[in-house]
Amino acid sequence: MTRLFNISGNSLIEAKRKGLDLEEKIEKWVSEDLSLIGVDGFVIGRQIATDHGKYIDVLAMDESGNLIIVELKRDKSPRDIVAQVLDYASWVCRLTTSDVHRISQNVMSVPLSTAYREKFGASLPQSLNTSHQMFVVASSVDEGTRRIIEYLSEEHDVGINASFFNIFEAEGREWLTTENLLDQEEVKDRSEKKVRAPWSGYYYVTGGAEEDRPWAELRDYGFFTASGGQHYTGKLDKLSVGDKVFYYQKKNGYLGYGLVTATKTPASEYELLDGQKLTDALPRDYLLGSQEDPEKCAYVVGVEWKSTVDINNAHTFSGIFSNQNVVCKIRQQETVDFLVEQFGVGE
Repeated sequence: MTRLFNISGNSLIEAKRKGLDLEEKIEKWVSEDLSLIGVDGFVIGRQIATDHGKYIDVLAMDESGNLIIVELKRDKSPRDIVAQVLDYASWVCRLTTSDVHRISQNVMSVPLSTAYREKFGASLPQSLNTSHQMFVVASSVDEGTRRIIEYLSEEHDVGINASFFNIFEAEGREWLTTENLLDQEEVKDRSEKKVRAPWSGYYYVTGGAEEDRPWAELRDYGFFTASGGQHYTGKLDKLSVGDKVFYYQKKNGYLGYGLVTATKTPASEYELLDGQKLTDALPRDYLLGSQEDPEKCAYVVGVEWKSTVDINNAHTFSGIFSNQNVVCKIRQQETVDFLVEQFGVGE
């Protein structure tokens, strides 16, 4: 159980848990920031009417163009809320691409394609809603409900998760904590495996164009980096030590293969093998910008580059996999086979 303390001098003052009596506020908070439930996406609308005469609290879309159902517990019993969100999913799963566009036109102030581009910086996928995710938001659920959600997700690959919002109060102040029952990335991968190719085991990573982050510096100092806010730097959290990555440079192609040696670290704190600070050895704007702001500053992931080429010899072909995300899994087998051969992976 989560406990929250306020540090007052040398003493700890425990905050008292409050009931989840702020459903409307929480619905607003989630609508404004889906990262509270571990989702990278944007909201299509709130209180979306279904054909069953029911209303979905929040309907959102992720980068793949898939829909996300968010339902607050409100006054429903724990098991009723699971049944309710599954009922909504039975309607959502039948929505065609045209249906999604029609719904968005009725509830959004801007075209769906505009909202998607503003969020992800890319064109809206042609096919929408090939899969979907469900979230139950509550202060807590009983053990039986936990088991049901775990069973549906882990045994039957249903895209369902629970997100717990806890409100604490002490000395006239309130705090909010959030946590998910299951790892959302794993839930999503399991539920989408029927409509997506399996993961190759390799990650795609990118730092933009050469003028943004010179490849020679990343290669020689053993890292890659991202900055500009959680939408970009949050993707670095996907990587663990030992993960296999291929580095892609915008406008050129793939430049290197390597293994992650250090997980996400603020650029100003990252140390090279000799103990020197990276920003001392390489005082570049793309590393030093907004360094006092933990939201916008640059973050670094360490990489031991096993095989590299210069930018004039980048490996690419027409149709090779690339993505606007800083980090994502490579699932296109043609790209994997090509990169493994070109970079001599495994030899």
